[in-house]
Amino acid sequence: MNAPINEIFTSIQGEGKCVGCRQLFIRFIGCNLNCSYCDTPQRKLLDSVCRGPEEGQTLPNPASLNDVLDCLRRMDNIPVHSISLTGGEPLLHTDFINALTSSFPHKYFLETNGTLVEALKKVIKNIDIVSMDMKMPDAVGKKLWREHEEFLALARQKDVYVKIVVAEETKLTDFDQALNIIRSIDPNILLILQPMTPYGGYTAPKPYKMLSWQAMALKKLNDVRVIPQTHKMIGQR
Repeated sequence: MNAPINEIFTSIQGEGKCVGCRQLFIRFIGCNLNCSYCDTPQRKLLDSVCRGPEEGQTLPNPASLNDVLDCLRRMDNIPVHSISLTGGEPLLHTDFINALTSSFPHKYFLETNGTLVEALKKVIKNIDIVSMDMKMPDAVGKKLWREHEEFLALARQKDVYVKIVVAEETKLTDFDQALNIIRSIDPNILLILQPMTPYGGYTAPKPYKMLSWQAMALKKLNDVRVIPQTHKMIGQR
């Protein structure tokens, strides 16, 4: 049992609902989407080694379950809120996730692009928190509304929140469509609006745009927060 993994490390969660919480991160390689603003493009391709949590430590890639478990056990003395399965897109590796969660009981936090419904069905019993992105069509080159709606309807059985990255280029009609999907499933689902960290030709939204869009969202949803990528502000990976 193995999976392509870029790195295993511990740091603070810099985005979304759990911002500031100490987590243990397992960053998988590979993604089913190609977002224009992706800030981890190097993690789409298999590296020859996986960086371990100790300075200079490397593991063969694809990383074996036993090697990953050994890393987790070595860090078990560090109190963490949860183990973050991130990427890339972790749901490309469902068998590995199920083996991992069965072998190392803990609270598991899934960071996902919210499109792989069938994959989520395979692992959801082993996931505690779902951080689900809703991708705007301009960022991925296609509309994913049906996939997002089905994914959120399933993820709702867990502690789920939705994150939308907002750039100056993001279209109001697309944003409104996302709001309608969330509201149709449950208006109490938390929505995080994340201002774009400029990358890939996208620019940061003006402050008044974030405030006006938050006000717009609050007319349809009960909990809408604006949270930037805080880990980048303090130089954390």
